[in-house]
Amino acid sequence: MEDDKMIVILITTGTDKEAQRIADVLLKHRRAACVNIVPTVSSWFWWEGKIESDRECLLIVKTKASALEELVSLVREVHSYDVPEIIALPILGGNPDYLDWIAKEVK
Repeated sequence: MEDDKMIVILITTGTDKEAQRIADVLLKHRRAACVNIVPTVSSWFWWEGKIESDRECLLIVKTKASALEELVSLVREVHSYDVPEIIALPILGGNPDYLDWIAKEVK
C-alpha cells in the first residue's frame, strides 16, 4: 500500500465507551482525520473453535496509509480484545477536497 494513499480502517469494540476512547487516542495522536462510530453492529465469528456472536461498535477511521503501522500499535495498546479487528481498505477515489483534508490532518 502506497504511503501517500488515503485509507479507511475498520475497528470493532465491545462497548461505546471503548470506541470513544480509541477514537480520542487516534485523533489526539493525529493518526486519523475522522472517526465515525457506529454504535451497534451484530457480529458473528469463529472464536476458539466455535461460532460466537456479539453486539459490537464499529469505528470507521479515515487516515493515510503512512499512519497505518502506528495506528495499529496505538489501538492494540488500548483495546480490550486479545485479537482486535483492525482492517485497512484503500480509498479508490472520492471528493478530492475531502481526500486533501485527510492528508492535511493526519501527521
